[in-house]
Amino acid sequence: MSKVPMTVGGEASLRAELEQRRKVDRPRISKAIAEARAHGDLKENAEYHAAREQQSFTEGRIMDIESKLAEAQVIDVTKLNKTGKVIFGTTVDLINVETDEAVRYQIVGEDEAEVKSNKISVTSPIARALIGKEEGEVVVVQAPGGDIEFEIDEVHHL
Repeated sequence: MSKVPMTVGGEASLRAELEQRRKVDRPRISKAIAEARAHGDLKENAEYHAAREQQSFTEGRIMDIESKLAEAQVIDVTKLNKTGKVIFGTTVDLINVETDEAVRYQIVGEDEAEVKSNKISVTSPIARALIGKEEGEVVVVQAPGGDIEFEIDEVHHL
């Protein structure tokens, strides 16, 4: 079984979701199933079938989260030496060489990636181009619209 990198925040988020599903969602769904059963004929009982489907989804998600947590290698970049090198979990300030536009990305695990929050997957083209590079270096990211050059302005261990 190979370990999958995950940030401390990603682990906390998964643990919170697991807690919610186990302690809140499970009992609520069980209660809904019991109420639907009380209505009689289960063959044509839409409430019962909807609750069972919800139960199936919730149990599947619980197993998925447990599996991800079991395979996770949690990396806390705040405890690592600051070398100016881009590694998993660091937050990187980039400057587009062509437009001078600044952008900040945090490199996270695949399940944590959220473009709206500027969290990019370690397997994304940008992250792959950045990993191992240092502050001041210019990297070329191969994007669908063509190559983009970024200068690594600063690497943060947040």
